[in-house]
Amino acid sequence: MRSKTFIPFLIISIVSIGAMFFKLTDATPESLQAINGADVAWMLVASGLVLLMTPGLSFFYGGMVSYKSVVSTMLQSFISLGVVSVLWVVVAFSLAFGDSIGGVIGNPMTFFMFNNVNLGTNASLAPTVPLLLFAMFQLKFAIITPALITGSFAERIKFSSYLLFICLFTLLIYAPLAHWTWHPDGFLRKLGVLDFAGGTVVHMSAGFAALAAAIMLGHRKSRSEGASSAPANIPYIILGTGLLWFGWFGFNAGSALAANTTAALAFATTNFASAAAMLTWVFFDWMRGRKPSALGACIGAVVGLVAITPAAGFVNIGQSIFIGFIGALTSNLVLTYFNKTSIDDTLDVFPCHGIGGAVGMLATGFFAKDVGLFYGQTTTFFYHILALVIVGAFTFCGSWVLLKLTNAIVPLRVTEDEEKMGLDATQHGEEMSSFKERLDEYRPVYIN
Repeated sequence: MRSKTFIPFLIISIVSIGAMFFKLTDATPESLQAINGADVAWMLVASGLVLLMTPGLSFFYGGMVSYKSVVSTMLQSFISLGVVSVLWVVVAFSLAFGDSIGGVIGNPMTFFMFNNVNLGTNASLAPTVPLLLFAMFQLKFAIITPALITGSFAERIKFSSYLLFICLFTLLIYAPLAHWTWHPDGFLRKLGVLDFAGGTVVHMSAGFAALAAAIMLGHRKSRSEGASSAPANIPYIILGTGLLWFGWFGFNAGSALAANTTAALAFATTNFASAAAMLTWVFFDWMRGRKPSALGACIGAVVGLVAITPAAGFVNIGQSIFIGFIGALTSNLVLTYFNKTSIDDTLDVFPCHGIGGAVGMLATGFFAKDVGLFYGQTTTFFYHILALVIVGAFTFCGSWVLLKLTNAIVPLRVTEDEEKMGLDATQHGEEMSSFKERLDEYRPVYIN
């Protein structure tokens, strides 16, 4: 056991020591002169906002699970900040945005250990801000994507196997998708596929990977026994939703990569789509005889944010409201159906992010100004359908293979006894259960 736990420490030791021998390359005078101060200021703020989304997701997911796995679930999101950041510097940024190899993947040596990532601009990637700032902004997207997947296998995955999986996913799934879609020479981008801020790269990839994970890991023992799975902490969910909504302004408006009118448009469409989706979710549930719940309002708001992400800078305000509406309605219906199946997607990542991202992607092909089907053009919409099939198949099948590989190295699931005790205690030795036990002990006193 000790030999296995020694490996992660050995890896971070080698990376940290080796990093001493790499330095930030000098920028050319021309690239420094092209820097726009306003754009730099906005992108610094946007990068911070996007980073805040991962702790926000941590609260959002942590509030939804059983009280025995709150800490574990929150840490699975939070630890991604560290794991993906180090991978990004070493090779992941280069795989995503390095010199294109056939429009499929970046050259791993272009920006290896951030070599050639400097304080000057890059004409094709970051024309008015330092390439280093662009790399940091893109890093925040790479961080939250594997964190989103964790909701599908919450309460039953080993921490060690999770760490291995997110490394493999970042390098072999996320980086190629980012290259296909956002690199100037990526093959999807050259086809005309539009993804303003990550509906395809982030949300569809996380959703379809989550579906693969939920199928492979199987049921939680509690669900098989028909036990109640009430959320541990609704205020956590509300707090997480607020942080996500706030951070999403950087996620979408920051994807303009400049302080300009496109950023302002994306800022507005992001807000209105989420607002429409939140109300749609609550009112649709209410119409069907359910009570208007805080949980439903929060899920609806997040689905709206997901659905507008690929279209944020390409559609107008009215269209964004419709996208939020149709995204929430579709995800709600899929979620209702999904709950009747044998698939145990713990926090409904596929119905919310996979389907929400797919709806947003198709809506982008339909409404994108001047090139969408709404404006009489068919090519863009056709390629969006094609991209949906390619991305869905690649992410689902690729994640399935990576999960199989991970399981062969480190078993994915905890034991039944560990699952029954809760992952907080068995994986981390940190529990919230004592608080709940004290609450249950004193509750009759207050009631009487």
